[in-house]
Amino acid sequence: MSSKAKQTQKLLLFRLFGSRLFGLGTLKIREILPLQKLTHLPQSHHAVIGTATFRGSAVPVIDMAAAVGYPAMSREEQQEGSIIITDIQRREIGFMVRSVNRIIETDWKTVMPPPRALGTNAFITGLLDIDGDIIQLLDVELLLAKVYPESVDAREVLLSPMEIETLRNLNILLVDDSMVARKQLSDVLDAKDISYHVTTNGDEAMQVLVREHELGQPIDILVSDIEMPGLDGYELTFNIRDNKSLKQPYIILHTSLNSEMSLSYANQVGANEALTKFDADELLHAMLRAAGEHTS
Repeated sequence: MSSKAKQTQKLLLFRLFGSRLFGLGTLKIREILPLQKLTHLPQSHHAVIGTATFRGSAVPVIDMAAAVGYPAMSREEQQEGSIIITDIQRREIGFMVRSVNRIIETDWKTVMPPPRALGTNAFITGLLDIDGDIIQLLDVELLLAKVYPESVDAREVLLSPMEIETLRNLNILLVDDSMVARKQLSDVLDAKDISYHVTTNGDEAMQVLVREHELGQPIDILVSDIEMPGLDGYELTFNIRDNKSLKQPYIILHTSLNSEMSLSYANQVGANEALTKFDADELLHAMLRAAGEHTS
């Protein structure tokens, strides 16, 4: 495969409880800060320990250990901890962790999907073996959905009957490793009674694309996450564009990253559009643009 589709991923490794290491993609991270004065937020989720001031704005700070089910950090532990300021899903969020370890470089092909036995409430999207240490990649979308459940609800999007019928006539494939993101995507289409296929990773998505093509009903629109174990969204896009036997779908890369670099790279590998999660109105209107290209 051309190296054009290969982009190494940097991960920040940190500890929440004990010696176990967790990872978070650095594209999501704005800055790492020592503990600073926090302003208490009344009636907030138990894992929200206050707000910090970051570049003139108040940013909520979440005790990440408490949010995923580990013991909450004590006041003394917080004094030794760090706040990871992230930019995820159009908002800045701080995560308090016990200690920051280091930054490593890897690529998504080396990331393994979590065992299905972990169930739907595990805050893990992938596992990575680094010199015998198993790194757990955190599903921050699920974490945020637990802390801010109202953020998962997709607002009603107004479409005309003709627009809805247009989307119902298309073959749509959704790909995302996050259970929360899959639910958000599914809810938007279910609300309009629009049918679709859904998979959890790029390898499964490629199988669906080939299968549907062979059945004579090729995928018209692909909506895919970028950061996924195995075949990530960039490589999935490149593989599709490189497969001249496939009827080419309209590809929308859909990411929690608020990074101009990631969106620019999406266009370089052949995606038609790149959207930041999650705006139901933006997504459906991107699909309508795809429908316009499909019929032109």
